[in-house]
Amino acid sequence: DFAARAAAIAAAGSVVALHARDRSSGGAALCRVALRLMALARPPEAAVFVNGRPDVAQATAAHGVQLGAGDLRPAEARTSFPHGWVGRSVHSAPEAELAVRDGADYLVVGNVYPTTSHPGRPPGGLALVRDSARLGLPVIAIGGIDPGRAVEVRDEGAYGIAAITGLWWGADPAAAALALLAPWIDAA
Repeated sequence: DFAARAAAIAAAGSVVALHARDRSSGGAALCRVALRLMALARPPEAAVFVNGRPDVAQATAAHGVQLGAGDLRPAEARTSFPHGWVGRSVHSAPEAELAVRDGADYLVVGNVYPTTSHPGRPPGGLALVRDSARLGLPVIAIGGIDPGRAVEVRDEGAYGIAAITGLWWGADPAAAALALLAPWIDAA
């Protein structure tokens, strides 16, 4: 069930961010998802980000907004979401450079490895993580990352990782979250 899985992942605390995303519904439905995640995330204060809708992020007091290629540019998003994190999803080094110029606070970079979430999309590999990290913003690596690969992306400069399949569809989402985050937790 959605609430139980989200709460289990949020239990990892401030090292976790939950993303509210629902491109098939309108703003009201996304608002409900974001507010539900906000309620599940406190305590222990996992962050909540809204995908694609800075207006919904502002209305729900989310911690940030994650923008995809078809969404507003980061600078434009700040007009309706001026006080939180604004991130941009990128799939190449030129896209990462453009996102930095456009004012992103962080980058979600990938897919790094082949992934079931985006079959057929060629992976950018560790070079994409490394090249993006050199731009100076926090890099969140996504795509095909398991606990062993988490070490690899951390070693290439990733600030953290994002995961869908490994968290939402596993038997124990809390254990999966901690296993994926172990390279960063152990290094702290």
